[in-house]
Amino acid sequence: MKMTLATTVLLVLTMMCTELNAAPTPAPSESPRVGAPPAPGPAGNGPPEEDHALHAPILHISSVEVMRSAHGPALDIIRVRGLASSSGWEEAELVPLTRGIPADGILELILVARAPSEAADADGFDVVEAIFPLETNHPFKGVNVHSASESVFVSTLPGYTESKSTGEDCNKCVGKTFVAKGASGPAGHSASELVYEERLGAPVRVIRPNEGIASADSNPNRLTLILNKDGKITTAVWE
Repeated sequence: MKMTLATTVLLVLTMMCTELNAAPTPAPSESPRVGAPPAPGPAGNGPPEEDHALHAPILHISSVEVMRSAHGPALDIIRVRGLASSSGWEEAELVPLTRGIPADGILELILVARAPSEAADADGFDVVEAIFPLETNHPFKGVNVHSASESVFVSTLPGYTESKSTGEDCNKCVGKTFVAKGASGPAGHSASELVYEERLGAPVRVIRPNEGIASADSNPNRLTLILNKDGKITTAVWE
C-alpha cells in the first residue's frame, strides 16, 4: 500500500516518541561538597581533569573589607583584594569553607582563581578582587579569608583589615646572585646584586646546573629559580 506524506510523518513521530520513552532516566547526582572535587561522571563524559588543576588559591591577601548597606534590610558585602603570583589569573572568587553555623561564629573563606595554564615569568604580582554577599540576619560575627600563604581576619562586622608585607615578587631577580635562607651573601657583592630567599614572598624551588629534578609537578604559587654555575639566577618563573 502506498503511504501518503502525512502517514509517513506520523509514523516517524511515533517511532521517536517510543525511543524517548524507552530511554532510562538518569538518577540525580549528589551535589559535591564545598572544597571537594566533583564526582566523576561516566567514562568520556566527565569534565577535563586539567580544569581541576587550573583552580588554585591566590598567593596573598591584601585586604578584607566587610561593608554594610545603609538602608534596611541590612546586607553585608565581603570585599577581598589579593595578589596573584603572576598575570593571567582569572575568575577570582570567594569559596566558603564553613558549613552551617560555626561554633565560634566565624565565616571561613578561601580566595581562589583560575591559574594560567602555562608557566609565567616572574614579572610582578597581579592584583585580583572578589566579593561575597551575606544574607540578611546571617549568624556570623567575623570573617577569616585564606590564601595560599596566609589568612586575614576581620573580627567585627562591618570591618576592615589589611595584611602584612607580602615580600619581594622577584621581578628583577634574573642576573642576580641567589642567597639561600640562613646563608650570608658572598663577599664583594652589593645588596642590589643579591636575592635573599627569606625575602621572597612565596615558596621557592632552586634548580642548580649539577642537580637533578625530583618531581615535575606544577604549582602556580611556587617560584622556580634556575641558577648557573656561578650561582646567578638565569630564569625565574611561576610554574
